[in-house]
Amino acid sequence: MRAVVQRVHRASVMVDEVTVGEIGPGLVVFLGVGREDDHGDADYLASKITGLRIFEDDAGLMNLSVQESEGSILSISQFTLFGDCRKGRRPGFSAAAPPGRAEELYNYFCERLRLCNLNVATGQFQAEMRIMVDNDGPVTMLLDSKRLF
Repeated sequence: MRAVVQRVHRASVMVDEVTVGEIGPGLVVFLGVGREDDHGDADYLASKITGLRIFEDDAGLMNLSVQESEGSILSISQFTLFGDCRKGRRPGFSAAAPPGRAEELYNYFCERLRLCNLNVATGQFQAEMRIMVDNDGPVTMLLDSKRLF
């Protein structure tokens, strides 16, 4: 499972010109689900993301998590995180999980975040979405449940 995590002032997601999710300060998580992923991968990333100390404390140091800063999370499913661009010019997506499995693990991941008493907004699985992100910093982290960056 792969995640691109961005610290934001605010963010929103629209489907067919209708806002389906929005947050104030917090994190946007773009989540990709791979063929080999399972609940353990979702548990790992949910725990890692909710505990990341990437919000500033009173001294201006990145010492606070999204929970400690009372932030929210906008979670967006993004299978293109498993795009393989090493050959040719068209990405291959054979490493991405099939839609049914990906949706189940994405929903499970979002529920794990909610169990941490976080406000979690979402996009719409398999929809064409327009995402507006007002980055804070910018602070962007890459996470992968299978390897370290």
